[in-house]
Formats: sequence, C-alpha cells, structure tokens
Amino acid sequence: ARHWAGKHRAVVDGINLITVVWADAGRIYPTDYRVYHKSADGKTKNDHFRDLLTAAYDRGFYPRYVLFDGWYTGLENLKLVRSFGWRFLGRLKADRLVRVDRGPPTRLDALSIAAAGTVVWLPGYGLLKVFRAAAPDGGAEYWVANDPDLDAAGREELSRDAWAVETYHRGLKQHTGVERCQCRAGRAQRNHIGLAIRALVRLE
Repeated sequence: ARHWAGKHRAVVDGINLITVVWADAGRIYPTDYRVYHKSADGKTKNDHFRDLLTAAYDRGFYPRYVLFDGWYTGLENLKLVRSFGWRFLGRLKADRLVRVDRGPPTRLDALSIAAAGTVVWLPGYGLLKVFRAAAPDGGAEYWVANDPDLDAAGREELSRDAWAVETYHRGLKQHTGVERCQCRAGRAQRNHIGLAIRALVRLE
C-alpha cells in the first residue's frame, strides 16, 4: 500500500511493518509484529497496536514503561495501556487539547508546559504529566506520561530508549535483506519477512 516513509520523506509504495520490541540493558528483542494491510483485514495501525499490546499482556509481559510515538496516543490506546496496569510515555501533537488548572481546553503549544513536566487534564482520559522538550528541527515536542513521579531526567532517558524500535528496524533492513524479497505473492513476502526477523534474532 501507500505509506509515509521517513527515509524518503514522502509517501511511497511499500510494506508497513508494525513491531513490538523489548529493550533491556542495551539489548533489543522483537516480541511480535504485524503487517499493515487495511484493504485485506480492515485493521488500522491503532487496531494493530492494541492487538499487539493485548497479546503481550496475555503472554505475561510487564514492562517498566510502554514507549510509543505520537501516532498511537489516541484515547483508546492510552486507556488500554492503563487497564493493563502499565506505565507509558509517548509523544503528543502540539495541537492536542488539554486543560490546566480547570481552565478551558487549550492546545499544548499555547500553554507554558515545563521541561520538568506539567500536570494536565486530558479530556476523556484524566490527569497526565506532559513534558516539553527541544525537537531536532529547533521547535518543541511534547511527551506525555501516566507516571506522576517521572522527572525530566527520567523522561529524557526513556525518550532515548524509545528509539530502540527504530534501531531494530534499521538493523533488520541492513543485515537481513528484509526489503529485497524477489517474490510478488503476498504469502511469499510475509514468509520472507518472518524468516528475516528470525535471522536477525539468530545474528543478535
């Protein structure tokens, strides 16, 4: 299908792989994945996100934090992570509406969000802690956590850890040829992806 590719900074034809990885002491372990193919199964990326996390919960995983990017910070996803008793840290878009001190719903980028964290009310969810951080492009980015005790240093460490999935996907591409399947049939391509992941685990 057509997907946004960060590598090309454009929408391109390709296969979108959604992965859960477990990052621990500098090691990265893939634990589950889905191939995004909405025209075949009718599932959005957020549907896959919830399926993957539910599977992880059913398998007995108990992460210190669940880390994800702004694509997955919808209310339904945040509530699911909370229902599992897990803590999370994810990015919020600058135009997300929140309340501070019982004020009116206001865009994050119009509020004085502290680098050390500001407690806000997210409509439909409840109290959360939002951090303002410098973005690579010189602007600002916003991180949200359901842990009121998380401080700026902890947020910074966790946001670095969130890159583990990017590191994993880069290694999968560089070392296994996952992008170079010569078959056209969907089943053969999915088999190729699965075997490439197994090969990377063996290499690691």
